[in-house]
Amino acid sequence: MTGKKTSYRDAGVDIDKAAAFVDRIKPLIKPTLRKEAVGEIGHFGGLFHLDTHKYKNPLLVSATDGVGTKLRIAHMMDIHNTVGIDLVAMSVNDLIVQGAEPLFFLDYIATGKLSLETSVQIVEGITKGCAEAGCALIGGETAEMPGFYNDDEYDLAGFCVGVVEYDNLIDGSEIRVGDSIIGLASNGVHSNGYSLARKVLFEQAGLNVNDKIKGLKDSIGMELLRPTKIYVKTVLNLIKNFDIKGIAHITGGGLTENIPRILPRRCGAVIIQKAWTPPPIFKIIQDRGSIDESEMFRVFNMGIGMTIFAPEKDSKDIVNHLKVLGEQARIIGHITNRGKESPAVTFE
Repeated sequence: MTGKKTSYRDAGVDIDKAAAFVDRIKPLIKPTLRKEAVGEIGHFGGLFHLDTHKYKNPLLVSATDGVGTKLRIAHMMDIHNTVGIDLVAMSVNDLIVQGAEPLFFLDYIATGKLSLETSVQIVEGITKGCAEAGCALIGGETAEMPGFYNDDEYDLAGFCVGVVEYDNLIDGSEIRVGDSIIGLASNGVHSNGYSLARKVLFEQAGLNVNDKIKGLKDSIGMELLRPTKIYVKTVLNLIKNFDIKGIAHITGGGLTENIPRILPRRCGAVIIQKAWTPPPIFKIIQDRGSIDESEMFRVFNMGIGMTIFAPEKDSKDIVNHLKVLGEQARIIGHITNRGKESPAVTFE
């Protein structure tokens, strides 16, 4: 063998930096650990001891998701400590709509070249999200992939497991005509529709992330980077106190596509648009891109991050209870009979 010796680092992968990264994030992860979490970060698999005495008939619920092209905004702003919150939110909000309490979370970070500071910032966000959702961060994977991603690029994926008593599963099957639809406010765009938002605002309108637009408190970049709201503790409290028949997390597809996912076949949802005012960012995107209103409601959450389906007689009490919990909530519609050719969701 002749010539210069070649190492993994020469190929673009720094094992020493990866080890230093694990050491840096261990103190961040520790506060998220529940009593059921076993061992420490760094083993081959994350361990979690399910307390089978706590449940008569436990049903495990799993979810996985990413942050999508919102990561481009993080790169443009060079702010990376919030997208981890989004990562957690997208999975735990999917679990909670089924009545499942999130138990543990794992993350996957793929990057062209490991930046210790950026990666630590990402995990800071993930641990903050886990703490807010009450779930333990028990493991993850960081993949350094030179030649596949650019050096400063990264992608994220998250995986969460929760549990619900089988008899308490919320699946929408009990929704009936006359039930109320209660909307919980989003705090902005959350993590969906960013390909359209970026095209309109940055490509077509020529805006910069630091630009300030009338109607927004922050720059356009900070507005778009605002983390997805986590509804876990609110919904866990709600289902202990009220008969909740269904819940829909309003993500990609908006109210138009997500509500039908939990409606019984013969039920339709009537949404009263004047019941709430969407945050200004949506009007800005719509106007700058000349986007049809129907398309806006099919792409974005339009100010409603979660919908609750409950008996009409309980709806006002539920709204008042949600307000006590610090949520912005209001009745935004009701359930009606749906004809064979009728859309699942109509707007009035």
